[in-house]
Parts: sequence; structure tokens; C-alpha cells
Amino acid sequence: MDLRLPGLRGPGRPRRLLAAAAAVVVLAGAGTWTAVASDDAPAVHRADRVMAVGDGVRIDTSYFTSGADGRRPAVLLAHGFGGSKDDVREQAEDLAADGYAVLTWSARGFGKSTGKVGLNDPKAEVADVSRLIDWLAEQPQVQLDKTGDPRVGMAGASYGGAISLLGAGYDDRVDAIAPAITYWNLADALFPNGVFKKLWAGVFFNTAGGCDKFETQLCEMYDRVAESGTPDAKARQLLEERSPSAVGDRIKVPTLLMQGQTDSLFPLGQADAAAKAIRANGAPVDVDWISGGHDGGDLEESRLNARVDSWFDRYLKDDKSADTGPAFRITRTGGVDSTDGEATLRGASSDTYPGLESGQKSLALTGREQTFDNPAGANPPAISALPGLGGGLAQLSSLGVGISLDFPGQYAAFESAPVGDDLRITGSPTATVHVKSTSDDAVLFGKVYDVGPDGTQQVLPSQLVTPLRVADAKAGKDVTITLPAIDHNVDKGHRLRLVLSSTDLGYASPAAPATYTVSLKGDLSVPTASGVSTAAAPLPSWVWWLPLAGAVIALALLLTARRRTASVPPDPALAEVPLQITDLSKRYAKSSDRYAVKDLSFRVEKGQVLGLLGPNGAGKTTTLRMLMGLITPDGGEIRVFGHAIRPGSPVLSRVGAFVEGAGFLPHLSGRENLELYWAATGRPAGDAHIEEALEIAGLGDALARAVRTYSQGMRQRLAIAQAMLGLPDLLILDEPTNGLDPPQIREMREVLIRYAAAGRTVIVSSHLLAEVEQSCTHLVVMDRGRLVQAGQVGEIIGSGDTLLVGTGTPVEGPVVEKVAALPGVTSAVSTDDGLLIRLDGDGTPQRLVAELVRLDIPVQSVGPHRRLEDAFLTLIGGSA
Repeated sequence: MDLRLPGLRGPGRPRRLLAAAAAVVVLAGAGTWTAVASDDAPAVHRADRVMAVGDGVRIDTSYFTSGADGRRPAVLLAHGFGGSKDDVREQAEDLAADGYAVLTWSARGFGKSTGKVGLNDPKAEVADVSRLIDWLAEQPQVQLDKTGDPRVGMAGASYGGAISLLGAGYDDRVDAIAPAITYWNLADALFPNGVFKKLWAGVFFNTAGGCDKFETQLCEMYDRVAESGTPDAKARQLLEERSPSAVGDRIKVPTLLMQGQTDSLFPLGQADAAAKAIRANGAPVDVDWISGGHDGGDLEESRLNARVDSWFDRYLKDDKSADTGPAFRITRTGGVDSTDGEATLRGASSDTYPGLESGQKSLALTGREQTFDNPAGANPPAISALPGLGGGLAQLSSLGVGISLDFPGQYAAFESAPVGDDLRITGSPTATVHVKSTSDDAVLFGKVYDVGPDGTQQVLPSQLVTPLRVADAKAGKDVTITLPAIDHNVDKGHRLRLVLSSTDLGYASPAAPATYTVSLKGDLSVPTASGVSTAAAPLPSWVWWLPLAGAVIALALLLTARRRTASVPPDPALAEVPLQITDLSKRYAKSSDRYAVKDLSFRVEKGQVLGLLGPNGAGKTTTLRMLMGLITPDGGEIRVFGHAIRPGSPVLSRVGAFVEGAGFLPHLSGRENLELYWAATGRPAGDAHIEEALEIAGLGDALARAVRTYSQGMRQRLAIAQAMLGLPDLLILDEPTNGLDPPQIREMREVLIRYAAAGRTVIVSSHLLAEVEQSCTHLVVMDRGRLVQAGQVGEIIGSGDTLLVGTGTPVEGPVVEKVAALPGVTSAVSTDDGLLIRLDGDGTPQRLVAELVRLDIPVQSVGPHRRLEDAFLTLIGGSA
């Protein structure tokens, strides 16, 4: 597992621990200057130096600056565990281009730096930070608050996030910090509730190159705990001394905490503890729960880097106009693309951080007293999240496939009634149970499953469990379990199932057999954080929306205003339905027997993003043109919000569209084209919402230029603004991604989802199947003018019976044969980087994962193999 995840002064206290540190020595001849330039930003200069920091230790650094002479704030940018300064070079260059002096370095024991790994030892890695700040204070480009005190911020992810917190705690010259997916208390992270997190601890020590690469006392601690399986007090103390929590009362600077939801190493509770402690010191604290984490998922680097930049603009440059974002933000996942594992994401926010216990709701649990075993050697173990496999598990979980595994006779389960309405859990559920054991101590693993109506679909949100050691359990004891913090929506009709297991593969359980007895002592309490909502969130100004244009509709309205046909009365039953098409047909010519569209029927609801798919000649564009009233059908009916569509229908004012290119007057500016278009519709100027549309387009100063000077991508973005005028309830887009580059397409996807989430509806016709798969909630597949299939994306794609198991390297023939012979497996085929495994009717993903782990196969990812492309080609018979 690769842990290299990239990515205000106190009241004059002395640097007690660091006062005796030797001065930094820049080794002669070690400085090397390079420059990086682009068309849009000033050249960035980099100077590489090796600095001697005492005791024979040398730290490899890079210093980035740009622009004219003059002083500017500095940023210390730290890397993740197992990485080096090179991992944060791109972010460093971006910050330098934005007017910061940026210093990166490889921590002790990593990259080209020497010394032993101290896990951010205050006398080693933390002392190095103060020496680097000393060096920054001497640079002519760096702004000073006073002699020897530079204006400086710190940022980094994982290991680098912890050193940012520690730097602020030990050195009062640090002015602002932005740590990501990191720990507050390393002892709690690796020894949660007295249970050894053995797999993650092993990854830690092996990622650094083995135990010998660490300080002697750390190596001895790891060997001792790994052998016994039980963390002792001395081990906890050693890790706590190297944790930000040890100096929590000294961190008094503005802090942006970004923590991962898909993270069994440093879960959300670590950021919660940090937020409470730092806010208690009187410092500003914002909290951002991102989609990914150490177990995989989307780390949202571009968004987070932009937020870090704004944070430093506000608190280092003192730019009071800088938008630092909401006090609390969550990224919520709207599904996972099976082609590349990337999730469709949307955000929710609140003006205050709710913590992990806000808006408690009690759910009654049922279940008798239950007895289960901890087997000898704690084997076989239950399976939840696994280092190196977490991304694959999280992907399947997001797709609604239950892949956690609990063995019969090794767990107790208690279940709620079906929830009456959708229930959003945001925070840490809690439950109280009575535990009794035949051994002195009991080790349990608590988890809450989302169980579907049929009882077979069990999803473990974010694959997280809470380990718990219950001491002196022979006599019986009431125990309150605080379960992992999650952000998860439980659909109406689903149940919650509290499971207490005796084993988990990621943790050390007692090797001696024991019998546990557990009974309920109260309800399951779940936090709902009702103040967190997406409803009021505006469409973000940084999004480069998708191509939507509407000049064609404006022209149609003008040409047909005097040719209205007799109106058909609206259907009240369809007043809230954005679109219903019934038996729609269109011939190529009046006398022709050939149909462009034949007997087409489907319905679109509010909040849906519908993908209209089909090969060339399928009738997609003809259907859209009839929907917009540009051509008249030969048969059937189209109703928009209950109104029958005819050329010039008034209800078309609720429709924005882009079909077959946008028409602009080339000699006019972008803004003038939009104003002219809206004036041509005859609608009040106040209804245009033109500023919102321009903000979405993101054209900036180009709005004042003539359209003839625009690139294709700029024309597309102008078309976006044009279709957005009036904020229509129904958007129709024909091949919207033409002329957009991959980043623009990705950002367009976000806006599609957000636009529909606000209660509007989007219809997209596109040949980019992977993009449709990620953007759309529903599909209509056409071929030769007829409907082939309609339904939800997941239903049409289907989970399939074939899984792609990534191993990084090919699997040898004898092992492939063993996999093919497993129960529930029909076939197994080796690929360049894994296995293609087909399951029979009895096969399940969770059983397969367990068997692969048992065979010592180095699984890195697991995902459904069938893609939308496969389903599409199957439906149309390969005619595309």
C-alpha cells in the first residue's frame, strides 16, 4: 500500500524543545537552480539543496519561487509516509506561481535524506521543521513578521499532515496549517480501544523499508506488540509522545482539516478530535470530509489544493476577500463507474461543524441474547477493509454489493425495523450491549450494515469497523460502542443491522479460544446532522459547465410565434412530470415507409439525468428535435410538465437545449450574444439570471471579446451560459462534450449531477459511454428508431457475473487452476495484471475475496467487469 498521499503564531512562547538545535548548514555546491514556465503563469524557479541538521543527518530540500523580487509568505509542504519531496513538487510549483515561497523536503529516512525514521519524533523530524523555518527566515524572498520569524504556513497529507500539526504545536512561528487525511493520536489510530491494528501497522513498517530503518525504540516496540498481539502501556506512550494530541493545547493557528471517509487507517474521528481541541484554543477551524482516503477512492486533489491555496491567501496573505469555503463540507458519492473506479461526487455543507453526534435519532433493535465463539488462533477471521484492497472493496460497496464476510458462529446480530423514510447518517452511531466472556478479556468488532428489503443485500458503509477490548469480562459488563463515523444514506425500507464479531483480518484477536455472550441494553442511536444539506448550495463558480446552447430554440420561437396550432389541454396528472413520450413516430418523408423514430415511449422524472444512447441513425437527434418543437411528429405525443409539445408551445420556455451546434453572431461579444438571445425570446430581462449563467460559463474577460476570436471550447462554454439563461427545468443536450478537454468534461459531469439534484432534469445524448455511465442516473437505448431498453443505469449495466481482480502482476498457471476450481467459480483467466473470474449462480464476491486471501493471492482491487459499453453493444447487437 502506497502511503504517499499528496498532497498563527502563539503568544511568544520559546521553542523549548528546540532551543539547543544546531543551526542549519547548507552544504557547499548543493544548490541547483531550474525554471519551469507556462503561457499563463510566471516562471517558477527551483533550487535543490541538501541541508545538514546535526548528528550527521542530511535533509534533501527544494525551494520554489516565482515572479518579481519582493517578499511573500512561505509554505512548508510535506510528503506522505514512504514518499519524498518529489511527490509534492506539482503542488509546490502551483503555490509558487500563486505568489508563495515554497520549501519541500524529504523527511528523515526517505528519498535522499539520511537518518532513522522517527514517526515525527519531536527531537528529530519536528526539530528539522524548526531548522527549515530558520532557513526561510534568512531568504530575501520571504516575508517576515519580525527578525527570525517568517510568515509561514504548513500543509501535507497523511505523514505530512501530522508534521504540519506538530510544527504548529512546537514552533510558534507557524501561522496557518492545512493537514489532510492524517492522525491526531497515533496510538489511537494503531491501537484503537486497546486492539492492535496489525495489517496497517505492518504496512507502515514495511513501507519504510523494514524495522531497521526506524529509531531503535520504535523497532523494539513494533516487534513486541506484533509478537504479543496486545499493545502495552509503554507502546501507547511512545506513539502518543509523537502525536499532535500531545501538544493539542499549543496549536492556536487557523487550521483546515481535510479527512478521508474511505479510511480505516486514520478515520474521521481523528479529525473530529483535532477540530475540537484546536477550536477550544480559539483558532478558526474548517473541516472537509473528502471522498477517498488510505483505502482508496477519489482524493479530490485539485479541489483540495484550490481550497488550501484560498486558506493560505486568507491567513498568510491576509486577503479578506479569499473564499475559504464552508465551515463543514462533505463529499457524497452518487455511484462508481465500473470502467475506471471513479465516483460521481457532489458536495453538502454547513455553516457550522456538527461533530459526530449531531441530531441523534434512536432506532429500536431486536434480537435475543446470543452466544458465539472466538475460534482458536482467531481463524478464520472476518473480513472488512484491507490495506491494499480497500479501493476494490469500497468500489463494490458503493455499487451496493455486500462484500464483507462474517463466519457463522463467530458473531451476534441485532436488527432494526425497516426505516420509514430515507435516513442520512452523518457521524458515529452508538449502541450499548452487555458482554460476558469465558476469558478475562473479550475482543469484539462492531459494525453496522445497511440491509436491503430482501435481507440478502448487506453493505458495510466505507468498510469500517470499531474494535473493542472489554477487560474483566468474565463477570459480564455493560459496554457502549461508538461505531465508525460515516456519511451514508439508508434508503426507505432498508434495515440497520448491528453486528459484533469475534475476529477481523485487519486486527489482532486473542489466539486462545473463548466464548462470548452478548445481549442488547438499549437502542441504536444514529446522528443525522440535519443542518448539513445540499439544497441551498449554489452551482459553483469554478465549474466549467457542459455545452448546452439554445439559439435554435430562440429561432424556433420567433419563426413559429404566429403559427400556433390549436392547443391541446394539459394533463393534470403529468403536471410534475418533466417529460413523457408516448408512441412517438417520425417518417423520413410523408410517403416513405422508413421511420427515423417508430413507436417510441418513455418517461423522465424530476431529478434524473437521462442518457439517450444509440448508434448513428438510431433516431436520437430526431427525437430531441421533436421534443423541442423544431419538427412535428407524424404520430404519438410528447408532453412536458403535462403540456403537449407543438412548435412554439409556451411550455418550451421551461426548456433549455443544445442540438447540432450553437449559433452566435461572430462580430458581437459573448455577453452581447447572450443579451440578444434573451431579448429575442420576449421574456422579462429579470428572468434571465444572466449573471448566474455567466458565472457557470467561466469565460472571464473573454466575455467582452468578439465570438469570432473564441476557441471551440470557449464557444461551447458560451453555449452553456445560453442554455442556462432562465435556469430551465429541463435541459436537452446533444453531444455536449465536443470541443472540451478531459478536465472540462470531468467538471461538466459534476454540474450535471448538481443541476438534477436541485430538482431539475437533464437529457444527454452522447457517444462517450464511459462519461454517460458516470453522469447519468437513467438510460434510454434506441436502435433503428425504436426503444431497445429503458431504466436505471445500474439495472441496464447489471452487476454482471464476471469480476476483474487486480493483482499488479500476472498470476501463475497453477494458481489460476486453483482459483478456477473454487466453489462458486465457473472459470478463471489470467490477464496482464490480474484475473478475470466468472461466478456461477452460487458464487458471491465476498466468498471469492475470502478464498483469494486464503490462497495468498496479492489482491489489489476487485470490481465488476461489465461496463456500459458491454451492455450497450449487447443491446444493439454490435451495430454501433
